[in-house]
Amino acid sequence: MTIELEFMYEVRAEIGTPQIVGKTPAGIRIIFPVLGGTVRGPVLNAEILPQAGGDWTTLRPDGSTSLDVRTVCKAENGDLIYCTYGGRMYADTDEGLALGADMSKPDPDVGKDQYYLRINPLYETASETYGWLNKVVAIGTGQTGAGGLRYQVYQVK
Repeated sequence: MTIELEFMYEVRAEIGTPQIVGKTPAGIRIIFPVLGGTVRGPVLNAEILPQAGGDWTTLRPDGSTSLDVRTVCKAENGDLIYCTYGGRMYADTDEGLALGADMSKPDPDVGKDQYYLRINPLYETASETYGWLNKVVAIGTGQTGAGGLRYQVYQVK
């Protein structure tokens, strides 16, 4: 069996000031509000609704970051799409790791072998137009910086 990937869209999301819960048994819990953003691509163009989601991040003891993100976007036709995803981020430098606690810093000068950010979006919608998303598994790769996130998302075929 083979896996094929098809580009769906790019996300640019603005992230607000984090709420640092602190050190928990799982790691350091930080909650980032999602302030809004855009989704642009061949299968979906939408706006991420302001303050309708967040990222419940955990900085894990092994140095990686666990992502737990929930957002709602409004497609060009007005339909709403709920998106949730988990993921992992790891940057093998002090500068890169600091981004987990402060996404307002500029993009780090970190090589691909030192920086890893992957997500696995899943969707829920009542939309007839976008109902096909309810059956899709997607993956994405991204980077942090300049007050937000940028992802490229691909459907797993």
